[in-house]
Amino acid sequence: MGEPLPIEGGPIIPAEDLSYEFSRSGGPGGQHVNTTDTRVRLRFALATCSVLSDDLKARLRASHPAWLTAEGDIILTSDRSRSRHQNLEDVRARLAEAIRAALIPPKKRQRTRPSRASRRRRLADKKRRGTVKAGRKPPKSED
Repeated sequence: MGEPLPIEGGPIIPAEDLSYEFSRSGGPGGQHVNTTDTRVRLRFALATCSVLSDDLKARLRASHPAWLTAEGDIILTSDRSRSRHQNLEDVRARLAEAIRAALIPPKKRQRTRPSRASRRRRLADKKRRGTVKAGRKPPKSED
């Protein structure tokens, strides 16, 4: 399983940073399930990966905090299929997609100001709403 993980439009994750564990999967499958290790667990050593920048690592951590361990590794599991190979491809594709999404830096927020007309409309609406609410009050009695 020691294959590097190429990221489309990005770096190639070295095979040393990826490790796989296989275990028995639950769910349907009859007696076959009890004898084959089809669930795949991928551990990606994010903290020690040399091909990813620190900014990219931070974006990955922020976007998928549930995937992280205390050591800073990313863990993904798959038991969607009854095939070990399909589950292996599934976790590799999910990790590649997460890294590909983190490659795109977030856009800086452009500060905007409301236009003069929109401020006037907002204040006019507030005034109108205030008169509606004031009209609900009972008239003051002069005793």
